[in-house]
Amino acid sequence: MLQLLSESPLLLLFLVLAIGAPLGKIKIGGVNAGITSILFTGLAFGALSPTIKLPAIVYEIGLVLFIYCIGISSGEQFFGNLRKKGLGENALTFGSVLLVAAVIVLISVFASFKSSYLVGIFAGSLTNTPSLAASLEFIKAVTPVDLIEHALAEPVVAYSVCYPMGVMGMILAIILFQRIFKTSLKAGREVTDADKLTNATVVISNGNVIGMAVGEIITSNKLKVVFGRISRDGTSFLALNNTLLEKGDLMTIVGKPAQVERAIGVLGARSNIKLEMDHQQLDVRRIFVSNHDLVGQSLKDLNLPHTMGIIITRIRRGDSDILPNAETTLQFGDRVRVLTGRSELASASKFFGDSYAAQSEVDILTLGLGVAIGFFIGMIPIPLPGGIVLKLGIAGGPLIVALILGAVNRIGKLVFVMPYSANNTIRQFGLVLFLAGVGTRSGFAFRETIAHSDQGLNFFLIGSIITLSIGFFFLFVGHRFLKISFPRLAGMLAGFQTQPAVLAFVNEQARSEQPNIGYSSVFPIATLSKIILAQILLTLLS
Repeated sequence: MLQLLSESPLLLLFLVLAIGAPLGKIKIGGVNAGITSILFTGLAFGALSPTIKLPAIVYEIGLVLFIYCIGISSGEQFFGNLRKKGLGENALTFGSVLLVAAVIVLISVFASFKSSYLVGIFAGSLTNTPSLAASLEFIKAVTPVDLIEHALAEPVVAYSVCYPMGVMGMILAIILFQRIFKTSLKAGREVTDADKLTNATVVISNGNVIGMAVGEIITSNKLKVVFGRISRDGTSFLALNNTLLEKGDLMTIVGKPAQVERAIGVLGARSNIKLEMDHQQLDVRRIFVSNHDLVGQSLKDLNLPHTMGIIITRIRRGDSDILPNAETTLQFGDRVRVLTGRSELASASKFFGDSYAAQSEVDILTLGLGVAIGFFIGMIPIPLPGGIVLKLGIAGGPLIVALILGAVNRIGKLVFVMPYSANNTIRQFGLVLFLAGVGTRSGFAFRETIAHSDQGLNFFLIGSIITLSIGFFFLFVGHRFLKISFPRLAGMLAGFQTQPAVLAFVNEQARSEQPNIGYSSVFPIATLSKIILAQILLTLLS
């Protein structure tokens, strides 16, 4: 059997996946290992024999797919957050990573660990696979060929020992912090109701707005709502920006509850009539965006109310509803709720594409082009003070390129963003390839380290102390000084840790979109800083 596994990498790969995936669903203390169980399954198989391992290209391809898809999906939100209030959040994230790196340097002064082990502790205590991959690539470039296999196993061994507590430690830090500082993730449930989109019908009765245009009312009162339809004397029509309001008009409003109530106060009074239920002249339909020509286009540029007689009242992206505005860009897989004439619904569907099958399609040209550019960027040597030269590598290069392409969406006719469902599928597939690859290639060295030395216990203790300490530091600074709401802050901690399992725990407790927003706002800077600092640590400590 061992010989069969050694000679058949494909059999080995799918056995690791088939066994590891169900193991990750087993809960211990209310928490499961999730997809990371594949790493431990790979370690178990690799521990059986030094010849049982997957080719290096398996984990390299997996890492690139995972990183690129993360960047493409979060690029627009990342840069948008930086322009608003993301500077403080990202400064906290980068400072915390820098603090962990400083602790690793301090440990090297008092302990005689190899630099490769120390970098493995750094990556494992922060549960960051891209920084581990960058370390492996760095070691591969500077190590003699006959020593590469053993050298590459060292950081993975330390990483694997520290990783479990890297997950559990952050969850424990969140639980303890809530009890010590009397705060709660459940506070996010009130935020959830406040963030949900709702609709209402208002009767125009305020004399100050009678005779004014809809667009002028929105601008002068800074209303963050969408006006849908107007009913006047039994006739329904779209609430266009240049439409003048008359006394007694009924008009639908879509927005967050507080904004809807504010708009009602400006316009008149809430009506008991459910105007949105009237489908005789105007009708609504949810339509998939699958037309390549629309992806990356802003609603301002499309000007749909005047060019197509369509008002988009809300956009469903993934599991979230978005209130559209002029700057909102359409993405593959968006489900737009369109309001238009009943006879125009068919042409509206054709215009947006409305193809469910297209949600799983990937543009191979733009995927290949984006990753290739990322590879070139990753190869560029970056000189730093003190004679240090580093490269972003196969992890950092594609991530930076993907963030930029995800922010611009398209260049000419080339559309770089992917459908939401396709992105998630490729991302998960890439991650399991990486975890299975590094697990099997390091399993035997992991067994030898645990069985024949006390280093494994030392790695675990050091990693646990680092994880718990930095978790508390991050939460304390964010909560007390930056005044970030705890559900969002806990999501940021999961993003700082680049750990989906921690995010899953926070989401289950908070039942709010706030943790997801916090996670995506700091994940890119956390990943990039760990990739760069891992290589700097190897250079300084070697």
